[in-house]
Amino acid sequence: MSTRESPSNIADVISSERPPVALIAGPTASGKSDLAVELALALGKRGRKAAVINTDSAQVYRDLQVLSARPSEDEMRGTDHRLFGTWDGAQPCSAGNWAEAAKREIAALHREGGVPILVGGTGLYLRTLLDGIAPIPEIDTEIRAEVRALPQSEARRFLLDEDPFAAGKLAPADNSRTARALEVVRSTGKPLHHWQQRQVGGIGDAIDLHPLILLPDRSVLYDRCDRRFTAMLEAGAAAEVEALVARNLDPALPVMRAIGVREIAAWLRNDVSEEAMIAAGQLATRQYSKRQYTWFRNQPPEDWPRTMLDNDSIDTLFARLLH
Repeated sequence: MSTRESPSNIADVISSERPPVALIAGPTASGKSDLAVELALALGKRGRKAAVINTDSAQVYRDLQVLSARPSEDEMRGTDHRLFGTWDGAQPCSAGNWAEAAKREIAALHREGGVPILVGGTGLYLRTLLDGIAPIPEIDTEIRAEVRALPQSEARRFLLDEDPFAAGKLAPADNSRTARALEVVRSTGKPLHHWQQRQVGGIGDAIDLHPLILLPDRSVLYDRCDRRFTAMLEAGAAAEVEALVARNLDPALPVMRAIGVREIAAWLRNDVSEEAMIAAGQLATRQYSKRQYTWFRNQPPEDWPRTMLDNDSIDTLFARLLH
């Protein structure tokens, strides 16, 4: 992912002439949304327009108001929020789809002299926006169907032979990524890493990025995850899932695989007890948060500030942006 120049570097002078973008990232339930609103309000007090731009792959779907913890009107506190609930669940939102929409919103804000505040926990979305996307040609439909019909064991064996580099990076049971790598090499004649090294369309070098990663104490974070899931149920998550299931959408769609959908749907079918559903939903949320925590701790550039929040103020966290 793109990194910022050090203030001691002459490139910082160039960076200061680039339009600013704030970024608040981290695992679910880490306090990102509240902090983004605080930053937007702080910028507003200084006479600068700001808007919070969603960077969460579940919050893009209008079907998941409650279950994705999308900010309510009260939680937005009058601040401008964009790309929240923009996609219908029947239309999958890929990282590329989201990045193109985000670039449009960012450009519009910059034309108005405003500050975009990216907030969310989907690392792939951020990486695609900042670094670009691999220009992989469209996959041949017959090859895709043939690959997707293979048992994982066979797909894995073929991939080891046809793209050993990709196979070496993937877990043996990673069905979707194995199939993706295999269909790419068979359809394009080039391995996946050939295309990934030619990423295009990223904006990282064209903006002055002000990133912050929230990494709360793990025990506190997991407790928040548990309490958040029960709060979602009290706020109507079951009715939301019931309405979603009634649409008879393809179960492979991202909206149908969002955290909590399968667990609540099983309870609605009377396949599990309420207690089992709550336990399963809380576990899935904690596991997802754990994966995000690990990704944000290790993957972004080392000079991106990490914080547990604690008593840090907006002025301290975003001093260069605010002053």
